[in-house]
Amino acid sequence: MYAVDPRRTASAAWADVWLGIDVGSDIALANAVGHEIIAQGLHNQAFIEGSTTDFDEYAESVERYTPEYAEQVAGIPADAIRQLAFEYATAQTAQLCWTLGITEHHTATDNVLALINLALLTGHVGRWGSGLVPIRGQNNVQGGGDMGALPNKLPGFQNVEDDELRGKFEAKWGTEVPATNGWHLSLMFEAMERGDIRALYVIGENPAQAEADVSRARRLLGDLDMLVVQDIFLTRTAGMADVVLPAAAAWAETEGTVTNSERRVQRVRKALEPPGDARDDLAILADLAGHLGHDWGYPTAEQLWDELRSLSPMHAGMSYRRLEEQRGLQWPCLDEQDPGSPFLHGRLWAKDPGDRGRLAPFSPVEWVAPADELSDEYPIRLTTGRRLDSYNTGVQSAGYSSPRRLGESLDLDPEDAARLGIGDGERVRVISRRGSVEAPARVVGGLRPGLAFMTFHFPDDVDVNTLTIDAWDPKSGTAEFKATAIRVEKV
Repeated sequence: MYAVDPRRTASAAWADVWLGIDVGSDIALANAVGHEIIAQGLHNQAFIEGSTTDFDEYAESVERYTPEYAEQVAGIPADAIRQLAFEYATAQTAQLCWTLGITEHHTATDNVLALINLALLTGHVGRWGSGLVPIRGQNNVQGGGDMGALPNKLPGFQNVEDDELRGKFEAKWGTEVPATNGWHLSLMFEAMERGDIRALYVIGENPAQAEADVSRARRLLGDLDMLVVQDIFLTRTAGMADVVLPAAAAWAETEGTVTNSERRVQRVRKALEPPGDARDDLAILADLAGHLGHDWGYPTAEQLWDELRSLSPMHAGMSYRRLEEQRGLQWPCLDEQDPGSPFLHGRLWAKDPGDRGRLAPFSPVEWVAPADELSDEYPIRLTTGRRLDSYNTGVQSAGYSSPRRLGESLDLDPEDAARLGIGDGERVRVISRRGSVEAPARVVGGLRPGLAFMTFHFPDDVDVNTLTIDAWDPKSGTAEFKATAIRVEKV
């Protein structure tokens, strides 16, 4: 097990090797691993020739990414990069796992593509025990994407701009579906700034505390003509709203399904009645449709699921009966006889080339430095993340005590703390190009000099996202939470 992480986390402590990468240099490292695999002749030539495209372009693109070059960019010794490349390429099975440390960058999509290239290079994809594993940061993120909660996809990851695919939804729903991709969250805030969005309906999100450069986000939310929030808590965003619709807690107070990181769809069963005036999201949306002149009735969760199965081929075989009997099924599950798919992309190994379908493309990508540059004025790199005791902006976890909870702090490496004359527990001011916060300092191991760490779990006490930059990845819309330039002053 290799852990590639700027911090020596609890997970890294379990690893055989920890590679303490400099924040924002993931592509340089991945390309160097690819370079070394090709240079040593460890790539899977037969798989590349039979199941992929664009290998030559990729090989040319990584030619300059020697381990020595990556050492200068990523701060990882060249010999350790060579060893990682050898271990990964020669393993019988291997998985690349990642989460938000890869995707919360202005190069988010390219970071992921760099890892996909390595799997294609070695054939560690489409086989039992090998693959690419994006570990989701929140419960049912996978299910939300499956159901079409993406600006460019209909349920089942079907492209909005495909006339044929869109047409079957229009026929089922009896209405026209816009033929162009919608806006992701970052584009929505830009549209608010332009005045193109004047009303917003927020369901189960807290952008007034979760967004990068949150001062800007709050200003734009406050300037709307109308803000509606549907949630189970009175969040900071709900506190700004014109209308709050109290919802039920989906994991215990409603019927439905949930999809986990391995694409397994499971039943969710109602155990309790919602408290007070809280109501099932489905009932709220059906009522709202009625007030807007559309009688949807009050469909059950199972009826809506069956409609989804009629439109999404990858879910077609997942009836409630089968989900109950099998204790969950993994998509794609094409019909009632299909046992589901324990892993994806096995078609790439089909003996008959005609059965392999669309070949997997290599995607050459180049390393680009973080948008928020370090300088003499802002010499320290701040990265943000989570701790085990708390959850996101603290809305769901702050009301409960934990023996592990330390509260918010600025974690500093001992060398940086000594240079700045800051002792453990002393109060400091953390300043970025966008704002400043105060917090106690915590001198810890597991950080390299020049790197600091904070969470966003306690925004009412320390509003960390006033520091972070809202530069975002043009392909995914994800903001660069992980790479902020700061300076630290003793209070």
